Amino acid sequence: MDDKKEFNYTYSAPSAEEKKEIEYIRKQYVEKQDKKDVDGKMQRLRKLHSKVKSPAMAVSLTMGIVGTLIFGLGLSMALEWGLLVLGSLVAVVGLAPIISAYWAHNKILERQKKKYGEEILQLSQELLDEN
Repeated sequence: MDDKKEFNYTYSAPSAEEKKEIEYIRKQYVEKQDKKDVDGKMQRLRKLHSKVKSPAMAVSLTMGIVGTLIFGLGLSMALEWGLLVLGSLVAVVGLAPIISAYWAHNKILERQKKKYGEEILQLSQELLDEN
């Protein structure tokens, strides 16, 4: 009698790299609060993460660049054109957007995390638990 009972089990999970990325994204939101489907969810998670990060980065970079250009104009006015007082004033005006770019970045990032954080946490938990 060769009645062997066999049990076959197949297990699939996100790759180590994907799991690391999911956990990395998920970790940023915890403080504030079938296989084809996994790929779609992973794409959605990446897209949502981008929607959180991109606006803050774009605004802060724009503010920093504009402020730097204004500051540079003020320095040029003072050092090259001999307009010391006016150049100093323009340079000080250029410092305002440079300094406020950091706070603007954090404020926009916080607002975006509130807006998309819950969905990102839910989606990342589904991806981690699914497989």
